Amino acid sequence: MEPIVSMRGITKSFGPVRALEGVDLDLRRGEVLALLGDNGAGKSTLIKILSGLHVADSGTMEIAGNPVDWKGYDVAAARRLGVETVYQERSLGEKQPLWRNVFVGRHLKTKLGLIDAKREKEETRKLLADVLGLKGAGLHPEARVATLSGGERQGLAIARAMYFDATIIVLDEPTTALGVGEAGKVLSFVERLRDEGRSCLFVSHELHHVHRIADRMALMEQGRIASIFERSEIGLKELAERLLLGHEGRR
Repeated sequence: MEPIVSMRGITKSFGPVRALEGVDLDLRRGEVLALLGDNGAGKSTLIKILSGLHVADSGTMEIAGNPVDWKGYDVAAARRLGVETVYQERSLGEKQPLWRNVFVGRHLKTKLGLIDAKREKEETRKLLADVLGLKGAGLHPEARVATLSGGERQGLAIARAMYFDATIIVLDEPTTALGVGEAGKVLSFVERLRDEGRSCLFVSHELHHVHRIADRMALMEQGRIASIFERSEIGLKELAERLLLGHEGRR
């Protein structure tokens, strides 16, 4: 199957620190690929390169068959190619109403070029009901993000990416600090992404969530992809042991 994202020889340094050492990675169409590794393994740097926040020092990347020109690649360029990222923190403004969070930076406009608040609120209402299945009395476009649970916030951020037709969604620790029920909601949203044929890069330390949701698992060590497993090839216990061995190898 032709990958929707193909990275070859990706390197990145921050001063004397070499964060990535020639990463080769493919993300297939319609799959959930988990990116695993200890802190400092290079996961965050890699997803920020895909998302357009960082520019690689060297290497090549193709998205949906389009070669990326590093000189012009930024967050806006990534979004035009269908890449959306939901970070663990700061994805949503807690004091802002839901509808403003959904359309921040990408407002719907009237014919006069003004923000079409009425339409944005209606589209947000549809997202809440149809995509997230949230129909409680307190869940309406004017509600503040602070009123949502952790799982609902992650769901809203994912739904926002879906609304803007993202085909590649990067999730950075989406279930961290969530209870069992709330994490289950987020994993259900991820399953929906896959069912719709979207691709997901799932970064997490929660191995039981990873093993439930991921089609493949890529282990990063010292700025490289150390190994990649199909879910059927590795059990949860073996996966944990493999990560532990990699961590101990750096001591």
